[in-house]
Amino acid sequence: MLNRFAPRALLVALPLVLLTACGGDKGAQARANGNAGERPIPVTTQVVQPGAWNDTLQALGTAKARESVTLTAKVSEIVQDVHFESGQQVAAGQTLVTLKGDAAQATLVQAEATYAEAERLYRRQKELADQQLIARSQLDTQLALRDAAAARVRQARADIGDRSVRAPFAGVLGIRQVSPGSLITANSSIATLDDISRMYVDFQVPEAALASVAAGNAVTAGATAYPGETFEGTVETVDARIDTATRAVTVRAVFPNPDRKLRPGMLLDVRLFRPERQALVIPEIAVVQVGRDSFVYRVKADGSVEQAPVTAGVRRDGRVEIVKGVEAGDRLVIDGTGKLRPGVKVADAAPAAPAKQDAPAADGQG
Repeated sequence: MLNRFAPRALLVALPLVLLTACGGDKGAQARANGNAGERPIPVTTQVVQPGAWNDTLQALGTAKARESVTLTAKVSEIVQDVHFESGQQVAAGQTLVTLKGDAAQATLVQAEATYAEAERLYRRQKELADQQLIARSQLDTQLALRDAAAARVRQARADIGDRSVRAPFAGVLGIRQVSPGSLITANSSIATLDDISRMYVDFQVPEAALASVAAGNAVTAGATAYPGETFEGTVETVDARIDTATRAVTVRAVFPNPDRKLRPGMLLDVRLFRPERQALVIPEIAVVQVGRDSFVYRVKADGSVEQAPVTAGVRRDGRVEIVKGVEAGDRLVIDGTGKLRPGVKVADAAPAAPAKQDAPAADGQG
């Protein structure tokens, strides 16, 4: 009897065992998935607080020398001597070019002789007039002749002075354009002279930003000739007029130039810093950009995160101003946003422990 019913009982018990095993596996998997979903994702968070911040305006500016002139001669004459070299630093009043002046010297000698004779006659007639031996009008005529002779002497000396070209101010000379023996005229260029110890940079600012621009504002500039280098200056003046065509105002900044790196005519990328104010500023990596939309992950009270659409303002040095979308006191995810989605829970990642350094070996050991 037992042998006849044993196979039938085995067939009935086998499905029950299989169903029990399958149900147990599904329950274990569900419990495992549930535990994994509840595990917080490690991220780096930060509480947003107002801080000092200033906007920047970016523009292109042209560098200009503090003083700049193209040296020319007042008269047409042959160059006698050139007293400078191209690129030379010169002092104010230093003689640069001497022109031939033989004719001017002869004219001076003649004028001085005429003046000496007129002075001698004036003194003699003055003595006679004091003795009432000649009319007073005759003495006045001789006085006028003497003064005219003196004026011709001054004119001759001025003509000689015009044959010496001097530096009107201290600066750096450009490339020399003349040589001894060449004939120059009043339109001939001798060289350029620039005072580049300080540089002016003129740039334009939109009319809408005029209220926040004033003398003393900090300015930085960069040049393609010196990649990675920043030049610092300040606003010196703001033009009194606004260009009606561009609706912009010209701003002049002054830059110290002790190493003479900035040159006249150089194109500079200028950044004007507006007055400092309080703003909500966060690291730029915290802002997630999807198409035209920007949002941040905000941590809620229960530890989960939500997406908060934001409006970003000025970005600078890896930081960005949040104009709209968050408030002071909000906790935002700064690092680790790539693995988040709305509703997941997060936790601040523990800072990495510093690596332990091996103890130094004792002297004499390998």
